[in-house]
Parts: sequence; structure tokens; C-alpha cells
Amino acid sequence: MLKLAAASGTTDIVATPHANSSYVFDAAVRDGLLEELAGQIDGAIKLHRGCDFHLSFDNLVDALESPAKYTINGGRYLMVELPEMVSLSAMSSAVNRLLDVRITPIVTHPERNPSVQTQLKVLDEWVRDGCLLQVTGQSLTGRFGSSAQKTAETLMNSNLVHFVASDAHDCKDRPPDLSGPYKVVENRWGSERAERLFVQNPGSVIWDEPIFAPPPRSTKKPSFFSFWK
Repeated sequence: MLKLAAASGTTDIVATPHANSSYVFDAAVRDGLLEELAGQIDGAIKLHRGCDFHLSFDNLVDALESPAKYTINGGRYLMVELPEMVSLSAMSSAVNRLLDVRITPIVTHPERNPSVQTQLKVLDEWVRDGCLLQVTGQSLTGRFGSSAQKTAETLMNSNLVHFVASDAHDCKDRPPDLSGPYKVVENRWGSERAERLFVQNPGSVIWDEPIFAPPPRSTKKPSFFSFWK
């Protein structure tokens, strides 16, 4: 997978093992495996520490006490996976607690979450409060179905996407190849936007620097009366 990512143009990749009730997350084991992998790829691609952090009560308590255990390279950015069946309003207090301790949540693949697809207004509010959003590249190419693709496009059109990532699981079905999604973004939203979402913003996260985030556009459809305001 790492060789395929490097061959398709990726220079850096964040390892994101799950941290949830099904998969026990052990930071020391992760770091040991990353060191072992780095020795096998001879500098072809740079590896960085992270995880796919399931937003649960137990995880939240642990992250508030030991944020560097879960954040990317021990910095401010935390990749957050929402439960599949979720009320975003109920999750807002958890998100705010992370923001209060200077952890910046990066909500991963919201476009693929059936519950979230109908609650984009809350995502808009989270972004305005300081959260960031990441969509999966293959969502933009239709791999996860029309609902995920349309939601990803809506988020893109609303300036609510800050990263496009592979969320890779293997070499064939969900590979770490972002060349196709990059072309989709470049052709539809422009080369400057593509460079920001695939290169500049991820680089800022890796080095724990602030990212450029233009203000969101409304996700609401304009009403007749809005023209009279």
C-alpha cells in the first residue's frame, strides 16, 4: 500500500488505525509498527502518527487527559470518526470539549454517514466554531454510491471541505491512490482548490501549523423570500 501511494504521487501518509470498541488502540504498538515499516520502504514515503478516533465517551475522556496519544504527530489535530447512527446536536458538546482544550477535530468521511447526510447544517456550525472536515477521495468518484457523492459535492460547493484523503484499506478496492480524486477536484473546482485540499492543508496538519480555511457558504437552498432581504 505504501509503495502504491508513493508511486501515485503521495509524499507523506498518516497511519490511522481505528480507536473504537472493536479495535483496541495502543499507541506504543502503533509507533513500533510504524518504525518497522519505515525501515522497509527506504524513505520512499514519510509516515506519520495518527488514528481514526471514534467519538465515544470513553475515548473522549482519555483524549482530554492524553491528547498527544491520539492526535496527528502529537499536535493539535485529531481525526474524528462519528458513530453511524448519530444526532450531531448530541455530539456538539463533545466536539466543543475538544475545541476548549485546543484540540482541532478533523471529522472524517461525513459524506458517507447516512445520519450526517441529513444534518449538514450542524456540520456548518461546527466548522464555523473551528472544526475541519475531510472527505474520502473515492466518494467524489462515486465509489460509495450516489448519496455519498452528492453529499461530498454539496460540502465542496459550500466550502466545508478542508482535506481529501484516501482512507485506504487495501491495494485494490480502497487503494491509497489519490490521483483520480485530485483530477476530479482540479477539473470541477480548480487547481488552486485541489492543491489546497491535497497538499497545502495536509502539510500544515503534519507540521502542526494553522490551515487556510475560507468561510463556509450556506448549505441551505435559497428560498424565494431570500431575494428580498
